[in-house]
Amino acid sequence: MKKLLALILALVMVLSFAACSEEPANNNGEEENNNGETETLTAENIKIGFVHVSDPSDMGYTYNHDLGTWKMAENLGISEDQIINKYNIGEDEGCATAINELIEAGCNIIFATSFGHGDYMTEAAAEHPEIQFCHATGSQAAGSELPNYHNYFTSIYEARYIAGVAAGLKLNELIENGTITEDEAVIGYVAAFYFEEVISGFSAFYLGARSVCPSATMITLKADSWSDPVKEGQIAQSLIDQGAVIISQHSDNTSPATTAEAAGVFHCGYNSDMSEAAPKASIISARADWSIYLTYAVQCVLDGEEIATDWCEGYAEGANFTSPLNTAVAAPGTQEKLDEVAAGIVDGSIHVFAGPWSGYYVWDNTEFTCAEGEWVEESETRSAPYFGYIIDGITRLDA
Repeated sequence: MKKLLALILALVMVLSFAACSEEPANNNGEEENNNGETETLTAENIKIGFVHVSDPSDMGYTYNHDLGTWKMAENLGISEDQIINKYNIGEDEGCATAINELIEAGCNIIFATSFGHGDYMTEAAAEHPEIQFCHATGSQAAGSELPNYHNYFTSIYEARYIAGVAAGLKLNELIENGTITEDEAVIGYVAAFYFEEVISGFSAFYLGARSVCPSATMITLKADSWSDPVKEGQIAQSLIDQGAVIISQHSDNTSPATTAEAAGVFHCGYNSDMSEAAPKASIISARADWSIYLTYAVQCVLDGEEIATDWCEGYAEGANFTSPLNTAVAAPGTQEKLDEVAAGIVDGSIHVFAGPWSGYYVWDNTEFTCAEGEWVEESETRSAPYFGYIIDGITRLDA
């Protein structure tokens, strides 16, 4: 009897070892159907899932990401019914539920687009090695060492810098025509949070403005939300009440733009051409073309190729850009200057975070100085931004 039990245990161990030794399916361009048969993934049968923190009606971040989705589908010949969108998914357990629903629906690749979705994506990627998981704005993929988990973003700070130049030229015009003094060249910035992603954006915008208007200063207030149209409008109004004559934003809705227009000041937007919402206020917007990455990632799955752990492309690759200049509002000569600056960013002669500037690191108040002729590189070691310095000239009113 003991020999029989030992034999059974040995057999169980061998079978268990064999099962554990099987390599998980990983981006091999194949999937297993309901009959247990393997079939090749194609543009006609792949299923793609998205988890979004808001919905396209925000006319901001989710709207812009959604545009990228449908452009990717057009690029690859994927039909609408192969794409499943989960809109208005918070950065909480509801995200885990949404991801599980996409898994159960048979999605081969899942994208989540908000920073707080990261923990849930990491957990799902660990549990489902046969599915590819791609998280925008996140930073956990490299550390997870999961071959099916990826982070992506664009070098949006480049487009922000260009938009900041347009804002600075508008400040110059207001100074020259006597509407404001140099001391009143104040930009107000609606910040979702004081994370590096947001700090990188408003620092780039400010440095762009300051490059043409040295007297420019910036004040910021945070909403503690990526998408809250009412609060974004309230913050914009508060900034205007405290002297801002141009409003910009890292928040998802058009309410800062419409608030600026109602108050008779100007605006530079994010994610969509907000001149449609505020034609008398909005000068220009910084935007990302998410279809560049979405097309790349889905094509990798179809081709059985690995997706980069961290992906970040910029202005030169068309991954970020600015909306058409609202010439009815912009200062004369703005387009010519923007063309010059954009060319400098593309050829490397202009570095967004170039000195001289001083500031402090947001998390521990450590002072930092970037000398003239030096610059801080952004998004080189990972896709998500990590520029976390509050530059002199920028004041956090709620710090």
